[in-house]
Amino acid sequence: MKLVETPTFQPRLKVLNREQALAIHAAALKILEKTGFKMEHPGALKMLAAAGGKVSNGDWVRLPASVVEAALKSAPRQFALYDQQGNETMPLVNGNSFYGTGSDATFTLDLETGQRRRVGLKDVANFTRLVDGLENMSFAMSMANPEDVPIEDIYVYVFAEMVRNTNKPIVFIADSGRDIAKIYEIACQVAGSEENFQKKPFMLNYSEAISPLLFPESVMAKLIFCAEKKIPICLPSGSNAGGGAPVTLAGAMSLGIAENLVGLTVHQLAGRGSPFLFGPNVSVLDMKSTVVSYGCPEWSLTQAALADMRDEIYGLPIWAFAGASDAKVMDAQAGAEAMFSIINAMLSRCNLIHDVGFLEYGSTSSLEMVTMANELVAMSRFFARGIEVNDETLAFEAIERVINGGPGAMFLMDDHTFKHFMQAQFLPKLMDRSRYDSWKESGSMDFYRRCNIEAKRILSEHQVEPKPDEVLKGIDQILQGQ
Repeated sequence: MKLVETPTFQPRLKVLNREQALAIHAAALKILEKTGFKMEHPGALKMLAAAGGKVSNGDWVRLPASVVEAALKSAPRQFALYDQQGNETMPLVNGNSFYGTGSDATFTLDLETGQRRRVGLKDVANFTRLVDGLENMSFAMSMANPEDVPIEDIYVYVFAEMVRNTNKPIVFIADSGRDIAKIYEIACQVAGSEENFQKKPFMLNYSEAISPLLFPESVMAKLIFCAEKKIPICLPSGSNAGGGAPVTLAGAMSLGIAENLVGLTVHQLAGRGSPFLFGPNVSVLDMKSTVVSYGCPEWSLTQAALADMRDEIYGLPIWAFAGASDAKVMDAQAGAEAMFSIINAMLSRCNLIHDVGFLEYGSTSSLEMVTMANELVAMSRFFARGIEVNDETLAFEAIERVINGGPGAMFLMDDHTFKHFMQAQFLPKLMDRSRYDSWKESGSMDFYRRCNIEAKRILSEHQVEPKPDEVLKGIDQILQGQ
C-alpha cells in the first residue's frame, strides 16, 4: 500500500496564547497613549504632532493607537537582505532564521595566546573573514570597537573593514546622521549606485532608543535617514527587566514593545513602506552583579514570546539574539548558554539573530566561540526541520531486504543507507564522536582546542572574493574625506 506523503511538521516553541499576546499589546498602546514618551528630535516631533500625537511640555508626546496601527499597516510584512553581489540570501519572512555575530565589544580573547585584550581594526577583519567562511553564519557585525582608528569615525572605519572582508550581508552601527551618511556612501559604492543598493540592500542598521521612553535626537536622525533611503533598520531598546524596565517580564515586554512602536511610527511617517525589523531586547539586570545578562533564560523566553506576538498581531519580521554567554572564557558555561539560546531562537522561528560569539555579557568577543556556535546552529537546524515521513523514509522495502536477506544482511550495507545517511543523520564537523583510543592518539583535544584550530584554519585558508580595485579606491577616498 502506498502512503500519502504528509507535509513535514516542524517543531515550534510557543510561550504566549493569543489572549496573553493581546494583553501585552494593549498594555504597550496604553503606555503610549496615557504615559507618553520624550522625543528630542524636532523633525520627528513635528511628524508625530501632524499625525495626531498630542505634544506637551515641549517634547513629551502621547500617541493614539490609531497612529500606531497606521504604521503597522504600512510596514512591509517581509523583506530580504542580499549579499554584496546582489544575490538574495536572507529572506526575512515566516520562520526563516539567520544567525550572525554582534558589535561593539571592547575586548577579545586572542586567538594565539588566549589572553583578554583590547580590540583593534585587525580584529574586525578577522571576525568578518571568519563569518565569510562559516556556512551557518549568514551576516557579519563588527564584534569590536577598535582602539586604533579615529573615534569620531569609528563606525565608518569598521564598516569599510567589514566590506573588505566579506561579501555576506552586514548589520552595522552608526553614531550619528553624519557617519551613517558616509556608511551609506560606501554601500552605494559597493552596489554600483544608490538605485542598485535600494533595490537589493545588503546592510541593516542597528540602533537603540533609551529605556524608559527616551528618544534622543541622534538616534532618530539615523532612523529617519534609513527610512528615507530605504535602508533596513531595527530599533531595539534597553528595556531590561529590573533596570530600564519593570522587573516582571510582561511589564518589560510591554514597555519595550511600546518603544519599538514609537520607532516604527516615526520610521513609517518618514518613509512609508521602508523595511523595519521589529523586536526589543528584553534581558534582565542581574541583581547580584548589576550586569545585563547575555546568558539568562529570560532573554530567550521573551524573544520566543515576541515571536508569538509577531504571529498573532504584528506580522513583521523580528530581531533576536543567540549564541552568547556571561562566561569569561569559552568553557562549559559558555557552551551551555550558547546552545540554550541558539536552539530556542530556532524553535521560536525568530528571523535575524545576532550576538553570536559574545562572552562576558557582550564585552568580549571570541573567534572560537563563533566557530563553536556555527556547529551548534547546524545541530539546531537539523532538529528544527522535523522528520520527513513518506514511503522512502519509512523504508519498508529496506526493512524487507534486510530481514529476508539471511545471515550477514544489515542496514549498514543496504543501498537505502548509502542513499540517505547524509541527510538522515546530523554529521558534526567539530564535535568529537571518535573512540577513546583514537581521540587520545589524535592529541586528546577538547572542544575549545578544536574550535581554535578550525578558526585558525579558516583565517589562513579562506579566500574572500575581493572587491574591484575601483570600489576599494572609492572606499579609501570616502575614509579620507575626499
